[in-house]
Amino acid sequence: MAKVNQEYIAKRAGISRATVSRCFTNHPGINPETRANVFRLSAELGYRHMEMRSKSKKAITGQTIGVLVCTNVEEFFRPDYQSPGVEIYAGICEYAQLHKLHLDLRYVNPAETSLEGGSYREIEPLQRRDWSGALLVYPFPRNVVDGLHRLMPVVSMVEQYVTDPLDCVDVDHFKGISELINRLCEAGHRRIGFYTKEYDVEPGWSYRRFSAFIEMMRRLHIRVPDQDLINIYPTVFPDLEASYDHAAKRVRNGVTAWVCAADHQSYDVMAGLRARGIQTPRDVSITGFDGIEPPPNELELTTVTIPFREIGFTGTKRLHDLMRKRFVSPQHILIGGQMRGGQTVLGLGNSPKGVVNSAGGRLSKKVHKIAFFV
Repeated sequence: MAKVNQEYIAKRAGISRATVSRCFTNHPGINPETRANVFRLSAELGYRHMEMRSKSKKAITGQTIGVLVCTNVEEFFRPDYQSPGVEIYAGICEYAQLHKLHLDLRYVNPAETSLEGGSYREIEPLQRRDWSGALLVYPFPRNVVDGLHRLMPVVSMVEQYVTDPLDCVDVDHFKGISELINRLCEAGHRRIGFYTKEYDVEPGWSYRRFSAFIEMMRRLHIRVPDQDLINIYPTVFPDLEASYDHAAKRVRNGVTAWVCAADHQSYDVMAGLRARGIQTPRDVSITGFDGIEPPPNELELTTVTIPFREIGFTGTKRLHDLMRKRFVSPQHILIGGQMRGGQTVLGLGNSPKGVVNSAGGRLSKKVHKIAFFV
């Protein structure tokens, strides 16, 4: 493999060597998308610009923020769709550039449950306490969060920790899920299931979307059988293929729509059901949550688009405030998303005697809708 340096990164990114250098020095002429892409690519290739410079005679002046992404790198860099973390990082870069903050992006292993884990011990600026604060992207093990919080100011992105108050910036899960269920009800769906998957680190965001789903269904007086809840206790499966088998079985049993906790889950479910002879939206409607771009040759998903870039910008601003005045009351900042219509929800049609679902059952024509007032 070629030596990883700024020239190599420039070739991989399709930009000039000078542009790469300016990305690392907060040059005002570099747009946040380019800077985020260079930092992402640098982390993927193992290039540690901040660490290298900090050891030189020309030490970095100003404050450095550590950006920790808790993910399996293969999952983060999946070629079929863009990870939301990329957009979050673009917002982080935008704020850092405006305020001359340095960034040090690192990926850590979700299986490691303390700061003694290998991927944390390899981060020399963290071991030397060189960071002024840390931004956490995605869910982290509880012990890691507590350990970091004792060392420095910390702000979490798209994950809320309730046992030890921690500042976070997240999306309004209830509003987004409510809009999706309203859309399904308007299309005639009354047998709606919820799908999520198991993760290495407990996905609090998935539970919050599930809670919003249950609350909204209760408000609409729609019963949800346990069998229509996948990878939510008690219907939990050891692997994805088993969960797709169960989802297909429930569709044949009468489920006409699935609310998936995230877009990447939705696209995987659509592919899994397609392999089992069930087409979206002809046989079942599916919604997601995130607003990522669809994989090639895939339908555009009916989903809620999360303002990831705004979350990154707002979270970095909050951390910057904490770096100047740390011991203040923690804040949970929720930012609303926007529903995107997509192509994966099909109306069941209207009939004087009720709607006929895919299993031949009669469903009520009555549609409930909840309005939001701001």
